[in-house]
This record gives sequence, structure tokens and C-alpha cells, in this order.
Amino acid sequence: MTQISIEPARADRFADAERALTGGGDGADCWCQWWMLAPQEFDATSIDERRDRLRQDLAAPIASALVAYVDGEAAGWVKVSPRPDQPRLARTRNIQKSPEPMDDPSVWAITCFVVRKERRSQGVASTLLDAAVEHARTNGARIVEGYPLDTAVKRFSTNDLYHGTLSSFLAAGFTETARPGAARPIVAKSLA
Repeated sequence: MTQISIEPARADRFADAERALTGGGDGADCWCQWWMLAPQEFDATSIDERRDRLRQDLAAPIASALVAYVDGEAAGWVKVSPRPDQPRLARTRNIQKSPEPMDDPSVWAITCFVVRKERRSQGVASTLLDAAVEHARTNGARIVEGYPLDTAVKRFSTNDLYHGTLSSFLAAGFTETARPGAARPIVAKSLA
């Protein structure tokens, strides 16, 4: 039986974060900086600079991401932190349709999933999602939001699925709060 465990992404686990992020998809290029930088800033940074920025992010007192381990080996990643800590969210037109104030630090956002190719379809993403909700709750979130893709409306590449899927969020108890695009819902879960 496969054993999945989740730990906060911290500076002393940088090698594990690196392994989780480099197993397929854009993680090895983005280094979880997409939501942290304005578009021009992101484009102006090198992959090595983004990697260094992630290392700095992992030194924060409250983890902004979680790492999944399958049988003790780093296999997945989820970004979850207060929305104001992910500044590109406030600049993203679709996400501005959220009914919650963009500058409210009690609203946390789950914005990125990465699961290594060899560990997909093993429950890693759903375990990460559940853990992200608990991490947000433990650290004072009032609401946690997600911006998944509705794969029932449109097919997406595996790379695009870093947002998560609507079906996974609904199964985890989220409800749809807005639909700024045909296949682009906003979902939320109250933690109060």
C-alpha cells in the first residue's frame, strides 16, 4: 500500500521541494513564482533567479506551500498562502471576479499543484488539496479559494492542470462562487 504524507515546504526541505517541482510540467521553469511576480518581472527573471526566490520563500515563518511524500520520497507540491502574498492574483482579471476582497489576508489561495509524472493518478493531488485546506485553517484563514479548470467543459493539457480540476475541489467540499470563463470557475470553502 502506498503511503502519502504531507509536510510544510521549508528551507531545510529545499531539496525535496526541488524534487517535487522538477518531475514534470512547468515546475522546473516557474519555481512557484508565477503568482509571486508581475508578468514583466516574471519574464525578466531567469530560471536560476526564480529558484533562488523560492529558496527565500521557504525561509518564511509560515510555509506558503506543502510537499507530498510517497513512501518517503518527495512527489508533489501545492502552493497555498494568503491571497495578498500572491500579488499576481489581484492583477488577474478572472480572479478579480471573486466575491471576496482581494486584499483580505484571511482569504487564502490554492494556486498551484505539481505531481511528478510517475506519481500521478495515485491520490497525491487530492491529498495535497486536503492538506492545503488544513494548513490554511491552522494558520487563520477564514476562506480558502481555488481557481481550477472545469475539464467537463474543455480538455486541457497536463501542464495547464497545475490549477487543479473543478471535480477535485468540489469533492473536497468547495463550492463554486463565480465563473469568469466557461471552463474557469472560482471555488471557495469557508473555514469559519
